[in-house]
Order: sequence, then structure tokens, then C-alpha cells
Amino acid sequence: MIQETLAPAIRVRDVVVGFGQRVVLAGVSLDVARGEILGFVGGSGSGKSVLLRTIIGLLPKRSGTIEIDGIDLERATAEQTLALERRTGVLFQHGALFSSLTARENIGFAIREHLRLSEQMIDDIAIMKLAMVGIKRKDVDKYPAELSGGMTKRVALARALALDPEILFLDEPTSGLDPISAGEFDVLLRTLQQTLGLTVFMVTHDLETLNAVCDRVAVLADGRIAALGTVVEVKHSNHPWARAYFAGRRAQSLAARLATATA
Repeated sequence: MIQETLAPAIRVRDVVVGFGQRVVLAGVSLDVARGEILGFVGGSGSGKSVLLRTIIGLLPKRSGTIEIDGIDLERATAEQTLALERRTGVLFQHGALFSSLTARENIGFAIREHLRLSEQMIDDIAIMKLAMVGIKRKDVDKYPAELSGGMTKRVALARALALDPEILFLDEPTSGLDPISAGEFDVLLRTLQQTLGLTVFMVTHDLETLNAVCDRVAVLADGRIAALGTVVEVKHSNHPWARAYFAGRRAQSLAARLATATA
């Protein structure tokens, strides 16, 4: 549930990011409300993942401000920064699991980095987190190379949830998955978001995911937010890219399938 009366979980104002002579983000401003799933879309190379990586501190910005839970990241103390790291979880596009560690060990690594717990407790928490995302006990000791694409994304999600974060960042979570696995991931994400009260910032190009789980959608074009609102609202945006994306042939095909499924 979106908590609109509270200060936004994420507040981005006039953020500019560039590489050499190329400006990728030319003054992006965006709020993510507490308890919502915000889908972030744009054309290839538009800077979607750049904004996500800038928000979580992996890329520097040239100007602007970014606040998480009301804390300006540029002015945060070391203690505040550490606390924010524990309150946020990240799922990268290709999972980014450690290939030399099992699924269980990948989750345990994240817990061990931040909490002083016994090895038994770390192990128990890791197995619990894996179970939460649908990984069976018989699969917890598999290495990433032994996992299917869908299982890899689930393990990566479990790692993102390892420290019980309040805010979740997802970069193309259903990319590379077949339609059935992608649909299962969408259901899992919405269930976890509702159960845990998560705020989710999700970069995606998946129209079905946007329709299935997102409360609002932000469209990035020309380095700025070109449209913002529900899928229905953005679909009727005046921006040509947003219109083409949400009312184009693929969108019409999806609408027809959804209508058939509910008929």
C-alpha cells in the first residue's frame, strides 16, 4: 500500500550524471512513495540503470540531490550510510551471484558482512530466506552454474532480502526469463512486497510486469522524467516514446491476451 502522507522513501532532485562529454541524466527529479512498487522504463541506453546505480552510490553524480529515508546521501555520516545499506537491498540484472559460493553461501555472505551472528544462525537465516523466495531445501547447496535462470533470480532476490530491507532496488528482474518464470517472479514480488511492506524501485522493460505489479510507472526520455503515473495514465501521455511503448503493437498484443484470459 502506498503511504502518500509520509515523506517519500526515495527523493531525487535535479540529478545530472554524465560520462565524459555525454550527459545521460540531464536533471532527473523523482519521488518514490513508501510502500509502492515504482516501475522505471525508457529506451535502450536511456539511463535507467544509471539512475538506479547512482541512487545506490555506485556511480557519481555531477549535481543534484538524492535522499533515502530523508537522509541526503552526500551529507550522510558513516554511521548513517551503514544504516542505509542495511535498510536497502539490490538485485542486479544478471543476479551477480558469487560463482564460487553455493546459494546458501551467497545469502550467508551478505548476512556475515553486517551482523555478528553465529555460523549456525547465519546458516538458518540463509535457508529461511531461500525458502521465502521458493528455493527448495534440496537446492540450497547448488552453485550458480547449476541453477536455472528463474532460480538464479530467486536466489539473487533472497540475497537482496537477507538483511530485512525496507527498500528494494531491482534491475531488470525478469530479463532473460521465459514467460512462465517471469509471471511466477511477478507474483512472488507482489506477495513479498505486500507481506513485508517493501518499497520497490524497479527498472524493467517488461510490459507484463508493469501491468501486473507496478503501482506507478516513470518514463525516462531525453535524460529526464517524461511521464509519471499509473500504467493507464502513462499510456495516454503526450510523449511520443511513452505512447509508442504503452500503445504499440506489443502492448496491444498483451491487452488482447489479458482480455482473453479474463473473458
